[in-house]
Amino acid sequence: MKKSLFALAALGAFAGAASAQSSVTVYGVVDVGYLNQKATGAAANAAGTVAPSGQANSASFGNSMEQTSRLGFKGTEDLGGGMIAFFTLETDMQPTNASMSSWQTRQGFGGIGKAGVGQFAFGTQYTPMFNQIAATDVGNTNNMPGNAVYPTTNSGNSSNATARGYTDASGVGGQSAGVTVRTQSTLSAQTATFSGFKVAANYTLRNDTVTANTSASRLPVTNNYSGWGLSADYTWQKLYVGLAYQAYKSNNEGQGGATAGASASTLATPAPAAWIAASGGSNTQDNQYYGAATYDFGILKGYVQYGNRKVGSVIDTSYYAKRTAQQIGVRSFMTPTIEGWAVVGNGKASSYGRGSPSAGFTAYQVGLNYYLSKRTNLYAIYGSNNESASSVQVSTRVTGLAFGTRVTF
Repeated sequence: MKKSLFALAALGAFAGAASAQSSVTVYGVVDVGYLNQKATGAAANAAGTVAPSGQANSASFGNSMEQTSRLGFKGTEDLGGGMIAFFTLETDMQPTNASMSSWQTRQGFGGIGKAGVGQFAFGTQYTPMFNQIAATDVGNTNNMPGNAVYPTTNSGNSSNATARGYTDASGVGGQSAGVTVRTQSTLSAQTATFSGFKVAANYTLRNDTVTANTSASRLPVTNNYSGWGLSADYTWQKLYVGLAYQAYKSNNEGQGGATAGASASTLATPAPAAWIAASGGSNTQDNQYYGAATYDFGILKGYVQYGNRKVGSVIDTSYYAKRTAQQIGVRSFMTPTIEGWAVVGNGKASSYGRGSPSAGFTAYQVGLNYYLSKRTNLYAIYGSNNESASSVQVSTRVTGLAFGTRVTF
């Protein structure tokens, strides 16, 4: 009897130790509230001439204004000797829509890491540049107007406005015209922190070729996506400095361009587009730069950010769009439960086309958080983007006002 009890105790201890070596966590964000957005002005029409000014207004009980609502699963397993295996699976959610969400991969990766050395992972992942923006952005990469360096759109509501500067898609939130946020088919690597320094990199590769077996002797149809990113950051006491560069190329040859003897103009189909979605862009070389610094003064934290992006056609290098922006801001806890932030920035945006028609823009945003607990807060955010007129577009203005609550778990 004593031996049996001893054996059961030993078995229980072993099972407890085994279960302690691995864990799976369910986590997420539910961000809901009131959203009002207005846009005035319109982009150039297809002929390249200035279209009449237009307006778009949207008011709704929506979601994902301060942070994109999501559901995720992450886990680790202790492999011994300081080695771990890990994974993350995360989907976008729209809790206030009639259809809450189809599975949409915000992140989906698995990898291996070693304490004191670093880690690597394969899958759909945030880019090195976005990770630096997330660490140094005044507004914590919210989805409201008013951020010059990280312009984004809210994707958590059922309405759809088409005026320049405001779109409301039902896809993955957190996409930006200023930076490629995530890429699929990606290998990432990151070092541990050594004397305050940390380095991260990624490489994206997905080459697809289809050869049509027809009497027309068509050439292979190719869709090739590749690129890489690199970032480095340094932390010294209350100072943080982050730098990043990434270059992604999308080479797409449509059916028209795949025909033997097709003209050079046909090869440009489909039209050039930036690498916005994780799946890639279209016939472009997309180069992006970012630099930022933060300093914690105690009563408040100061931010300085700069971003640059140039998206050029792989067929005609004189056909490109470009965007540069800089901004400064502060963030502070005014009481133990009330946090506020303010940011102002400006920059210059060039539209696609020869000569790259350009226009200046300004942006500002203010916000407040009232924390009911560590995981729940109420918020209020107001932001505005203003862009001047150019030779191909009228001036535009986009404003947004949101009141909501965010619960994390």
